[in-house]
Amino acid sequence: MIGNLINWAVILLIVALVAAVFGFGGLAGTATSFATTLFWIALVFALVLFVANLLRGGRSTL
Repeated sequence: MIGNLINWAVILLIVALVAAVFGFGGLAGTATSFATTLFWIALVFALVLFVANLLRGGRSTL
C-alpha cells in the first residue's frame, strides 16, 4: 500500500512538472498539492507500521 501511495505521488509530481512547462499553473499547483499530501500520508503510514512492528517484535512487512 505504501508503495502505491509513493507511486501516485511521483506520477502526480510528473504531471505537475509537465503542466507547469506548458503553462497550466492551476493544474500544476493542484497536482503538486495532491502529491505532497499523498507523500505525507505514506510517510505517516510507514512510521505507524514501523512502530507497530517494533512493539510486536515481528519481521518487517514493508
